[in-house]
Amino acid sequence: MNVNEYTTLGRTGLRVSPLCMGAMTFGTEWGWGADEKVSREMFDRYLAAGGNFIDTADAYTGGHSEEMIGEFVQEANLRDRLVIATKFTFNPQPGNPNGGGNGRKNIYRALEGSLRRLKTDYVDLYYLHAWDIVTPVEEVVSTLTDLVREGKIRYYGFSDTPAWYVARGQTIAEKDGKERIATLQLEYSLIDRSIEREHIPVAQELGIGVCPWGPLGGGLLSGKYKREGNTGKGEGRLASPNQIFNRFTDRNWKIVDALIGVAKDFGRPPAQIALNWVATQPGITSTILGASKVTQLEDNLAAIEFTLPAELRKRIDEASALEPIHPYNFFVPFTQSRISGGTSVQPWRRAHVYQGAAATPAPPPPTQKKATAD
Repeated sequence: MNVNEYTTLGRTGLRVSPLCMGAMTFGTEWGWGADEKVSREMFDRYLAAGGNFIDTADAYTGGHSEEMIGEFVQEANLRDRLVIATKFTFNPQPGNPNGGGNGRKNIYRALEGSLRRLKTDYVDLYYLHAWDIVTPVEEVVSTLTDLVREGKIRYYGFSDTPAWYVARGQTIAEKDGKERIATLQLEYSLIDRSIEREHIPVAQELGIGVCPWGPLGGGLLSGKYKREGNTGKGEGRLASPNQIFNRFTDRNWKIVDALIGVAKDFGRPPAQIALNWVATQPGITSTILGASKVTQLEDNLAAIEFTLPAELRKRIDEASALEPIHPYNFFVPFTQSRISGGTSVQPWRRAHVYQGAAATPAPPPPTQKKATAD
């Protein structure tokens, strides 16, 4: 990672590193992750590489992740240098319906706890962690606007939220003079490209950054898991009994095979290829790293130090492409050519355009017959 290169977070003036230090692995309470000593070593190594963007959440390792970050930052007097992001939504109080969710009452409760654990009086970026299905977006935008204007947070973002909810929230903010959504945090990797359909286009249209989590597919794209019948084996999160995602599918193994082939041909580890692909996709702002060992972090930090040749990128693009399901099958070149009469039409800016799997090339324009006199 180039220590002198930063990017702005969406349409804001906040400068962040292109790779973000994810702290979900800070703590061993979940049965995997890093203890405090290793977490500190990874934190220090990330900063030494020029990183300035730390991502955590009140729910990560029962709040221990926030506590460690608070200690590390305070001890080194780094608060002004770092951009610290945390999140609210998940409920630490069983039986209390207002102990979680995205309503005003819980947002204030959650933020007070995060500020205490982080040993700070403000958060740079405060995320809604997940859509709770019930809270109106007007309430969320209004509450987070109040927190910005009270000086308790600087910016806010949405994580794991439907694209329509994001679009409505940003539109309301623009219309009513509220603080706008700065960024989205969403899962994105070669094995899950779903956000290309709606989220990346809405983010580009509305001036919102995108900070992907899970760029290695929970570790599957690191190449450390091996197929075994209908499942897989290896050490890491995917082998944990607490793992909620089934990554060992036929489609995913085919993507892994293509990735490993490209990695061998290019002479880089599969994890670096997978991370590089995510970090250089259209609309991506800062990609979140989730290492649990210093060696993993070192490997990940080198992922944006090279450019993947187009022919190799194409191989993993094609292996991982989304199926052009309805209505997205209307947005591929073949159908769009029928709309434009076979002409080429470019939008006012070149945004991300959904291509789908093996998009059919646009047909040539229809042959015009020469008019003849009767």
